[in-house]
Amino acid sequence: MKQTLFILLAIFFIIICIVCIVIINFNNQKVQVIKWNKEYEYYLDKQVSGTELASLINKAIDQNEKNSVNKNEKGYYIDNGENSIKIDLKMATIDKTYPMEEIYNNKIINFVKNFNLIQFKCTSVEYHKKTGKVSKLIFEELET
Repeated sequence: MKQTLFILLAIFFIIICIVCIVIINFNNQKVQVIKWNKEYEYYLDKQVSGTELASLINKAIDQNEKNSVNKNEKGYYIDNGENSIKIDLKMATIDKTYPMEEIYNNKIINFVKNFNLIQFKCTSVEYHKKTGKVSKLIFEELET
């Protein structure tokens, strides 16, 4: 009888421990998603200079590299549905949208040189359905 009670208590204790670990992991993931999103949601409806936008592009490229996000044949990052990030720039003067990879591959220094004082505004933020993390930012050039 005592041995059976001890076994039942041990099983109950193990189940409680497993449930606690699952809850802690879920909460940690939630905090990480909030932190990730806060870094990018900050830019929504804000004006930034071309220099700051170049820094953000470098950050997004770095995140994609750290997360081993695959690229297509053009060298553009493929949305992996979890932790990839993309930035698109809608240029008012040219009426064309450029993906961040095109800016980055054409030397970000040239972008900074030509657009450092130009203002851009983040007009849209998209999220991954699976993880809830920010997946895409769209910036538009403001006409001066």
